[in-house]
Amino acid sequence: MIAFIEGEITEINPAYVVINCNGVGYMLQISLNTFSAIQNKKQVRLHSEFIVREDSQTLYGFITTDERTLFRHLISVNGVGPNTARMILSSMTVDELSMAIVSNDVAALQSVKGIGAKSAQRIVLDLKDKLEKQGVVATENITPVNNTIRQEALSALVMLGYNKIAAQKTLNQIIKNNPIASASVEQLIKEALKYS
Repeated sequence: MIAFIEGEITEINPAYVVINCNGVGYMLQISLNTFSAIQNKKQVRLHSEFIVREDSQTLYGFITTDERTLFRHLISVNGVGPNTARMILSSMTVDELSMAIVSNDVAALQSVKGIGAKSAQRIVLDLKDKLEKQGVVATENITPVNNTIRQEALSALVMLGYNKIAAQKTLNQIIKNNPIASASVEQLIKEALKYS
């Protein structure tokens, strides 16, 4: 088990990071929250999860152990794979997601692209007790903001598995609806992930 990777960032975008660790470049799939936390750093330590499948071996990287723990919880839910878990963690912060689960906020989970009513209910049902045992207490929900840097956002959405044309339409719609927008790439992507 690889617990963490520490080294110099040699390549980074909203979907993955390559870390040079003693001459070996490790590619780790990351969430937007991790991207936000490391995008201006040269050296980084990411907690990791190594997922081995029949057709792939993938490293996922997380800025905090809490994010990695929540990722592990999510992939333990029937029907939620690593990419879906990463998408959920890209759409909501660890605190927002924990609060949504503990407070039975199925609608907040359904706002993530690709998560339907049944999946959202299953996530709440399977994880509520686990999170309550970890000390997460229900309070209010916070919703992420929106917009900017269209091209980078489009590139990230395509890397996350979205159809390029559909992603372009979604981004255009968001920018049209929010003309005041001049926020960050990750905020624009988070907003795009909410569109179905």
